[in-house]
Amino acid sequence: MNNNLFAIKILSTVLMIGAIGLEIWNIYAITHQLQIPSNIKPIFWIERVAVAAHLFEAVIAAFKAGSKDKIWYQYGIYTFFVGTIGLMELFQEENN
Repeated sequence: MNNNLFAIKILSTVLMIGAIGLEIWNIYAITHQLQIPSNIKPIFWIERVAVAAHLFEAVIAAFKAGSKDKIWYQYGIYTFFVGTIGLMELFQEENN
């Protein structure tokens, strides 16, 4: 089970970095009046939903970590990149 979680963490981090890169490319293309292929536009919407969901999870983790006397920004950034697994780990510490 631990190896699976590790693989998911790595994949999630790579995908989030890719999503941030896509958004930067999109902003660059818009500011320089470059044409973006229309078949890529649905990928941008999926990427934006994923980034918003991870940002929401990161805010929850930051507030929860702060109430547990942990470093809030560290948990927030970690959870932003790994997603729900970061929240699961934070709440699991509470149960142990």
